[in-house]
Amino acid sequence: MNEVKCLSRVLLAGNPELIYRLLRGQGWRLWSGLSLIVLLGAGVYGATIGLWRNPLQALFAGAKFPAVVFLTCLGNAALNGILAQLYASGLSFRQTTLAILMSFSVASLVLLAMSPLTLFLMWNTPPLDSGGARTGHSVTLLSHVGIIVFAGWCGTWRLYRLLNYVSPSRSNARSTLVAWLAGNLLLGSQVSWILRPFIGNPNLPVEFLRDNPFYGGFYQQVWKSLVQLIF
Repeated sequence: MNEVKCLSRVLLAGNPELIYRLLRGQGWRLWSGLSLIVLLGAGVYGATIGLWRNPLQALFAGAKFPAVVFLTCLGNAALNGILAQLYASGLSFRQTTLAILMSFSVASLVLLAMSPLTLFLMWNTPPLDSGGARTGHSVTLLSHVGIIVFAGWCGTWRLYRLLNYVSPSRSNARSTLVAWLAGNLLLGSQVSWILRPFIGNPNLPVEFLRDNPFYGGFYQQVWKSLVQLIF
């Protein structure tokens, strides 16, 4: 546990030299430490997402939220490694996957810190059995999207500083980062859609997965919630 605390401090401090030293010098200890951070941070935050619906939904969301991170990392591991070599990022295949997992770990730590805020939001959102349940659902969804985007930006900034440190030029660092973000965003958002529900629809029963997980899309639902909230 002390190793995880030390690792968390290094990640949040964002010193690219120390982070690169970790990438080069540690093996399975680093993998396990980063995975534990994701499980804890993303798991606790995921539970706060589902708690608006009920405790069972919180349990489901707490288990599925870290799964989104791991599936995104694994699903894009080969592609990200190829892109890293294509844009001369200065990182090997193994270091590429570790670096991206590090950025997700930073995001998970930020989400863990934001969990009390989401609990406050849930406490002040119209409950499920009220007339404002639909509005509460939209507010909850959009608020969580905003918080997750902020946490993702924190992790991305740490990743960009690392790439700037190891890449031969800032142009290589930017090209690598943009390519990684595009792939991770597309895959991650769709994985999160397939593994829905996280918040839980007030008009649908609580369940681990929907009967039609491949129907629709993440961005379609965000737009629908935004239109419902405004109009």
